[in-house]
Amino acid sequence: MNSDSDLQIAGDILEVPHLLQAPREHPATVAEFVGLARSLADDRSQWEHLVRYDATTRWYHRLRTGPGYEVWLLSWVPGQGSGLHDHGRSSGVLTVLDGTLTERTERGKRVLAAGAQRVFAPGYAHEVVNDALEPAVSLHVYFPGLTEMPMHSESLGGAAEASAVACTPVGAQGPAGTVGA
Repeated sequence: MNSDSDLQIAGDILEVPHLLQAPREHPATVAEFVGLARSLADDRSQWEHLVRYDATTRWYHRLRTGPGYEVWLLSWVPGQGSGLHDHGRSSGVLTVLDGTLTERTERGKRVLAAGAQRVFAPGYAHEVVNDALEPAVSLHVYFPGLTEMPMHSESLGGAAEASAVACTPVGAQGPAGTVGA
């Protein structure tokens, strides 16, 4: 009779080098992009000194790029929001580093405190807003890199009408009129 208990491995499987995958220099899977965002979030020395706050518009800074992805750092003062948008053909990971952000979708709203992460697929429409009384900072990983951010003109739950917005060139930083959330 064959069963799961009939299978046994003799010896140390880690001693068989050809069975181990070499570590990748750059992430390639959703789990690896989530891990990249988490490791950057945990290492404040990589981003904390870069954060700026702008009372007139969201501030952003491209923190890192790699083959097929980019990482953005954004700050949000109370009341700032992204507007309802999607990320074109890009998937992404949103990680709240400091403060609290509110994400609104057609399914409702979700409050995201520091440490919260959201993973989204291409075409996922949402609005991110700082509804709190304190500033917030977030990290955004886009794969492939963000090339457009279609803005939606309808209210959540209504008929969608989108207009594409081109994104800022590599190495850019400044007010975030075109960098998503």
